[in-house]
Amino acid sequence: MNELLSFSGALPEHFDKAFSLLSAELGFARAETGGFSVTLRRGGCLRVEKNAGGAQIEWAQPVQAYRALSLLRQHWAKDAFSVEEHPCFETAGVMFDVSRNAVLLPKTLRYFLRKMALMGLNLGMMYTEDTYQVPQQPYFGYQRGRYSMDELRALDDYADLFGIELCPCIQTLGHMNRALHWPALAHLKENEEVLLADDEATYAFLEQLIAAASVPYRSRRIHIGMDEAHGIGLGAHLRRHGYESPHAIIRRHLARVLEITRRHGLSAMMWSDMFFRPDSATNGYYDTGMPSPEAVAAVPPDITLVYWDYYHESEQDYADMLKKHAALGAPTAFAGGVWTWCGPALDYTKTIAAAVPALRAGKKAGVSLVLAAAWGDNGAESNLLTALPAFQLYAEFTYTGEYDAAALAERFACCCGAGIEAFLDLSRFNAVPGMRSGALRPVNAAKFLLYQDPLVQLYEADTAGLAMAEHYASLEPRYQQYAKETPAFAKLFSFYALLAAALARKCAWHEQAGHAVRTGSRALAARLAAELPETIRAVETLRCAWRDVWESTNRPHGFEIIDLRLGGVAARLSTAAARMEAFAAGTLEDIPELSVPALPYTLRQDGTLFGSYAVGEIVSACKIDI
Repeated sequence: MNELLSFSGALPEHFDKAFSLLSAELGFARAETGGFSVTLRRGGCLRVEKNAGGAQIEWAQPVQAYRALSLLRQHWAKDAFSVEEHPCFETAGVMFDVSRNAVLLPKTLRYFLRKMALMGLNLGMMYTEDTYQVPQQPYFGYQRGRYSMDELRALDDYADLFGIELCPCIQTLGHMNRALHWPALAHLKENEEVLLADDEATYAFLEQLIAAASVPYRSRRIHIGMDEAHGIGLGAHLRRHGYESPHAIIRRHLARVLEITRRHGLSAMMWSDMFFRPDSATNGYYDTGMPSPEAVAAVPPDITLVYWDYYHESEQDYADMLKKHAALGAPTAFAGGVWTWCGPALDYTKTIAAAVPALRAGKKAGVSLVLAAAWGDNGAESNLLTALPAFQLYAEFTYTGEYDAAALAERFACCCGAGIEAFLDLSRFNAVPGMRSGALRPVNAAKFLLYQDPLVQLYEADTAGLAMAEHYASLEPRYQQYAKETPAFAKLFSFYALLAAALARKCAWHEQAGHAVRTGSRALAARLAAELPETIRAVETLRCAWRDVWESTNRPHGFEIIDLRLGGVAARLSTAAARMEAFAAGTLEDIPELSVPALPYTLRQDGTLFGSYAVGEIVSACKIDI
């Protein structure tokens, strides 16, 4: 039953509508008469106090009023309490990757915006490579689930109700593969990923993109991307103009892009790595010294540089990089990673280990804007609902200036209506006991074991001696129980129970198939072959559940890739069953893919494994063009 509240004082603009949208999640309702008195006033911090006479809320930004209400709900059972918070970052929010096949449904984004309001996050960034409507470019985002201008405008209206700024994040140089692969746009290519700089057709195209991307939003911020533009100056530009320093090309290109953003009244930010990579012997981001004079000269003073780092676990590493950014002479924001891109299961062990020192360093350096970036590389296999605890972590650090695991769990239970353990336990999918992970490229066992071919077992030596099937079998009942305990996320956790079941059966094969062939054990071969039809059914059940989860939060576009992947897994299991059955019967003398001695693949000399994040590097030693 909802508790009845009556409100008075300085209510944020749109409060009535915003509260009506949040009331069910808060467990509060507005009283027509009477009710528990809540007085609001605008001030210089966030403060909530409850006593016998009612509650008093002070807010400095509109979104803080809704965080305050969630704090009131969290402590409702207490007769009296007082909380005062001073955010250590002026702006904190979430970057939604809606470009890596999964395009969030508008209703899902509205759900996330409500949760952000309860958490107190005040910025939502929409990472749209080609998934927004550009009227002059029909192929831009074609069959990719792009948003219409009206949909984005409505989402911006919704965010504004809570005092959340929504802004576009696009690409204006690299990461343009899905647009450039269309023949109609091929003339704009530097290479398969990068736009051709110093070409007037490119800037006419970018004028259209920037105008279309910014029109639906109130915000005058725009993120213009420009990260990982690998090969700039070495493709069509080289053939046209000869070799030139990448710094010089980037400087000119950025100047042209900023001419466009300024003309549209926009304040631009961009990823900062391309100011560091030309100074690196490895084309790296984090391995350079202080920026070169060429790098400093390439940075316009009116752009905000977004330092992204999802990897390091030392506060000093982040502090050093922030010093390098300060030398570039432009404001610096920070984006940390929510490890949603390593496969079907988010890695919270790595997410927390990297986020906490990063936020501590950012706080000490006076960074004003931080983002939790939830990328979906290689098919967006991890549903974005799993990222909610990471969003909560960024919010709690913003308002308290520290990380407290117990306090985070309490806040998450209040804002999201679930225990945090089920989400944090997703890390168990990524490392089997005994499997050691490298720091910068964490191992992601669930992905490579799901897609590893049953005959061409590239990871056999890497996983030798590990009780993989036993481990995943133990996760199945764990996630069945989580699904029962958490109705709001039952569909999600039921999917993970099915993932564990499929992995357990598949790993039982991987642990024994090579041994059966090398030792000539026909009896073991017969048993393994007989078990594969059930494994195929488990994969098919998983595929259908995955589709259900996907379609509950995303547009249907993009799931065809998951269908193809799991359909391929099932097909190869069928082939493996037929060949192992023939081997067991003696009609096939050898299975050469399984009899060849296993060689280490991702296993390093120190005993750690590094992650395999692309299906193409997992399933075969042969080239894959899908």
